[in-house]
Amino acid sequence: MITQIATLAVMAVFYIAYFTKALQQRKQGVSTMILGEGNKPQSEKNIEICLKILSFTLPVVEIISIYWNLMDLPFWWQWIGIGVAALGVVFFCAGMLTMKDSWRAGIPEKKETTLVTNGIYRVSRNPAFVGFDMLYLGILAAFPNAWHACFVAATIYIFHRQILNEENYLIRTFGEEYIQYKKRVRRYL
Repeated sequence: MITQIATLAVMAVFYIAYFTKALQQRKQGVSTMILGEGNKPQSEKNIEICLKILSFTLPVVEIISIYWNLMDLPFWWQWIGIGVAALGVVFFCAGMLTMKDSWRAGIPEKKETTLVTNGIYRVSRNPAFVGFDMLYLGILAAFPNAWHACFVAATIYIFHRQILNEENYLIRTFGEEYIQYKKRVRRYL
């Protein structure tokens, strides 16, 4: 029971941080959630729509998996999963806070962003996505089942596709500056 409560608390911190940032940006007139919106190529739109669907569906699958806790895993193993998930929240928040008002969920149609290469972006070009992945994989490790694993795998795959689309956008937008940054810093870790 304690592992279930701890995992739900980690999820709550994550989603409170995410939605608080989105609301702050909205108050400043910044559109944060632009997944699947605008005049983008259809292939980019499709990836973003899948990402939006999975981003809202996976937490439901996670909560069900946590509630039912189908596997009787060792207590210590569940705590390792919860630790990975909590570390993912730290990565996500560090990435989101470092990006400041350049943070978006989706690719903007016009240059509404600056290239951020400081802070945690010296370690990873995509710390927010690394944070998502760690959160999802940690919760899966603590509360595994087949449906949960399928949703996590699909989400991580779609995240990767989104990252590739974002890299193309950043090359178009920032050119050589981004190419040099790519040479210095890894995509994930």
